[in-house]
Amino acid sequence: MHRIRRASAERFRATRSTTRIKRIYALGAVIFWLLTWEIASLLIGEELFLPSPVRVFTELVTCVGEPRFWRSIAFSISRVTLGLVLSLLAAILLSSLSFRYTLVDILLDPLVKTIRATPVASIVILVLLWIRSRNLSVVISFLMVFPVLYTSLLEGLKNTGRNLLEMADVYHIEGFRRIRYIYVPSLMPYFMTSAKTSLGMGWKSAIAAEVIGLPTYSIGAELYESKVYFATPRLFAWTVVIVLLAVAFEWVFLSLFRAVARRVTK
Repeated sequence: MHRIRRASAERFRATRSTTRIKRIYALGAVIFWLLTWEIASLLIGEELFLPSPVRVFTELVTCVGEPRFWRSIAFSISRVTLGLVLSLLAAILLSSLSFRYTLVDILLDPLVKTIRATPVASIVILVLLWIRSRNLSVVISFLMVFPVLYTSLLEGLKNTGRNLLEMADVYHIEGFRRIRYIYVPSLMPYFMTSAKTSLGMGWKSAIAAEVIGLPTYSIGAELYESKVYFATPRLFAWTVVIVLLAVAFEWVFLSLFRAVARRVTK
C-alpha cells in the first residue's frame, strides 16, 4: 500500500513538473514572437503597415475605455452563442434520428456535405438575401458548426460498442438510463474532438460574416471601420480581442460540456 501511494505521488509530481515545463516553453514562444513582431515593426518603420506591440496595446487600452467596445463584444458573443447552442441541439436531434432511421441519414447526407463544402462568403451573401444583418452571425455560426457536430455525433453513435448494447438489452436498460450510461460516455470523445475544431471555426466565420453584413455595434463592423479609416493599430487591437475571445469562448464551452457530461454520467 505504501509503495502504491509513493508511486502515485511520484507520478503526480512528474505530471506537475511536465505541465510547468510546457507552460514555460509556451511563455517563451509568446515572448519570442512578440520580440519578432517588435523587430519587424522597427525595420518597416511605418505604423500604417505594421504597428508595434506597444502601440497596439495602447490602442487596446483606449478601446476598452469606450462604451461601444463592450457593446460590440456583447452583441457578437450573444449572437455566436445562440448559433452554437442551436447547432448543438440540432446536431443532437438530427444525428439521433439519422442513427435510428436510415431514410433520414440518406436525406441529410447531401445537405450536410453541401454546407461543409460551400465557401463562407457565398453562404453570407445568400443568407443576407433572406434575413437582417443583425441575425447574420447567428445563422453563419450555426451553419459552420452544425455539419461538424452532426457528422461526429452520428459517427460516435454508429461506433457505440455492440457488446454494451447487447448487455443493456439483457439487463433491460432502456430510455434515459441507456443514454446516460452507454451513449453519453461513448460519444464524449467524438463530441469533444469535433467541438474543439468547430467552436473556433464558428467564431471566426461569424466575425467574417459581420465584416460583410456590417450589423451595427458588432466586432465585424469595428474591424471594417478600422480598415476604411486606415487605423491599423486599432485593427490589430481588435484582432487581438478576437483571438482572446476565441480562446476564452472555447475554454468556457468545453468546460461546460465536460461538467454536464460528468453530471449526467455520475
